[in-house]
Amino acid sequence: MKSNSATAEAESVLAQARSCLENGRPADALAPLDALLAREPLNAEAWYLRGTAKLEAQRASDALPDLARAALLDPADPRRHFNLSLAHWALNDVARCLAALHAAVAADPDFRQAHDFLARMAPHGPHYFDVLARIHEHLKPATYVEIGVDRGASFCRVRPETIALGIDPDPHIEVPLGPRQRVFRETSDQFFAGHDVIAELGSRRLDLAFIDGMHWFEFALRDFMNLERLCTPEATILVHDVFPPDRGAAERERRAAFWTGDVWRLIVLLKKRRPDLSVHTIATPPSGLAVIRNLNPESRLIRDNLDDLVREYSALDYSAIEFHRAEVLNLYANDWDAIRALLDR
Repeated sequence: MKSNSATAEAESVLAQARSCLENGRPADALAPLDALLAREPLNAEAWYLRGTAKLEAQRASDALPDLARAALLDPADPRRHFNLSLAHWALNDVARCLAALHAAVAADPDFRQAHDFLARMAPHGPHYFDVLARIHEHLKPATYVEIGVDRGASFCRVRPETIALGIDPDPHIEVPLGPRQRVFRETSDQFFAGHDVIAELGSRRLDLAFIDGMHWFEFALRDFMNLERLCTPEATILVHDVFPPDRGAAERERRAAFWTGDVWRLIVLLKKRRPDLSVHTIATPPSGLAVIRNLNPESRLIRDNLDDLVREYSALDYSAIEFHRAEVLNLYANDWDAIRALLDR
C-alpha cells in the first residue's frame, strides 16, 4: 500500500501534467510522468496523461502504447478509449479507431465526445463499386441476384463464372452482359412471386445478393425477406444506401439531388429483431454498404410479422440515428483487410 506521502507526490505529478496539457506545453509533462511510471507502473492516469501528451506533441505512434495501457488498466474510463481512438485516427487506422470509440461509448453511454466523433465520421476510402467488385472476387459466388440494376454499373462487377440474375422494372443497361447474366424487366415483388428462383439459378441456392432497388424501407425489407429464404446459410446479402449523410437524404420523398431514402430503417430493424444476424455497414462512399451474414433461410420472423414491422419502423423518426449513426448502423471500416475478415468469419 502506498504511503500518504507517495500518494500526495503522485497526485502532484498528475496535477502538474494536466496543467502542462491545459496550457499547451505537452512536452513539459513527459519527464515527471516518466519518473512516476517508473515507480508506479500500474498508474492508469499516468499512462493516459503521458499518452495524451505524446499525442498532442504530434507523436501518435509513441502515444499508442501508453493509451492502450491506460485503457487496459482502467477500461471503465471512457477518456482512455477516446484518446486511443484519436491516436489510431492520426495513424489512419480507421478500424481500430472505430473499435476504441465504441469501447468509449460502452464505458459511458453519455460520453458526448465519442458520440460527436462517431457522428462526424463519413464514408471514406474506395467507392462501393470497387468494394462490391472485391467482394465478388473474394467470395467467388456461384449464384448472385441483384435488385436494382439500372445501367449495369454494379451488375458488371459479376465474375463470368457466376450465374447472375438482375431485377429492375426499367433497366437501361449500358454494358454488355455475360453469358450467365440475365436481367428481368419487372419489380422485385413481381419477380419473387412469378419465378422459381432456385430453378433460374440452375437448381442452386443463392450465395450472394445485392439490394439497391426502390429506396423505401418496406421494399428493402421485403427484398431481404425474399432473398434470405433462397440463400445458403453461408451466403451474404449486401444492401446499398443504408448510411444517409443527413435528414434530407434520409426522407422517404426525394427533395434533394442526393437521396438514400429510408433504407436505413432496415438496418435498425434487423439489429433489434434479428440478433442472430451479423449486420455491419461498411463506410464506403457515397452512402454505405451493409453486409448481412449468418443468414437463416428457415426464419419466419419477418414473414409472419411483416405488416406490424412495416408499421412500427416506418414510424421511426430520423432522430433515432441522427447523432449516433455510426453506432446504430454499426459502421465498419472501409478497409479491405477488415472487410475480408468480416466475410471470412
